[in-house]
Amino acid sequence: MLDMNKKYFSEFIGTFVMVFAGTAAIVVNDISGGSITHLGVAIAFGLVVAGMIYALGDISGAHINPAVTLAFWYARRFPGNEVMPYVLSQIAGGLLASIMVMVIFANHPTLGATHPSGTVMQSLIMEIILSFILMLTIINVATGAKEKGMMAGMAIGGVVALCALFGGPVSGASMNPARSIGPALMSGQLVDLWVYLLGPVVGMFLAVLSCRCMREKPCCEKPV
Repeated sequence: MLDMNKKYFSEFIGTFVMVFAGTAAIVVNDISGGSITHLGVAIAFGLVVAGMIYALGDISGAHINPAVTLAFWYARRFPGNEVMPYVLSQIAGGLLASIMVMVIFANHPTLGATHPSGTVMQSLIMEIILSFILMLTIINVATGAKEKGMMAGMAIGGVVALCALFGGPVSGASMNPARSIGPALMSGQLVDLWVYLLGPVVGMFLAVLSCRCMREKPCCEKPV
């Protein structure tokens, strides 16, 4: 039980740091007249994801994303009885991060929330594709259900930055329900939240299916 609690706390902390750093970068960019730039925000998300993988990957796997946890379970790399505690820990971490951003930047209207720039369908499709790309990378560089190792952080963080770079202006490039839930709840922008809950899960499940077609055995390992 103690080891399990360490894993859940690791997911809570990792998601907190990721959501806080990423959304704070968006808010600071807004209030400073673009001093960070869109490129800077994309890099910030990539760097913080890579950092959390290197820091926490050997403890919990550093999923820091409910869709990733669900995809690892779907790939039979992650035990079903740990899915809900992981997801709840991740959502709680993201929520606390958004509360802290709200405390620091109380007058900001969105707190870094993701929202469609065009149509809802455009953003949904973009989120599915971005999440597919991300999970395809994760599942091929991860060890079992753990994102760890010298190359995992660089590869996954790099893909997060890449997807945010070209997908951010369209959908916000969430790829992560925990990243979107906190800012949406704290800013009251809930209308399009379903896009950022459904899109990442669908995209990552499709990535697992694709991996089975290419690399059947590695995508169907027993839970670790």
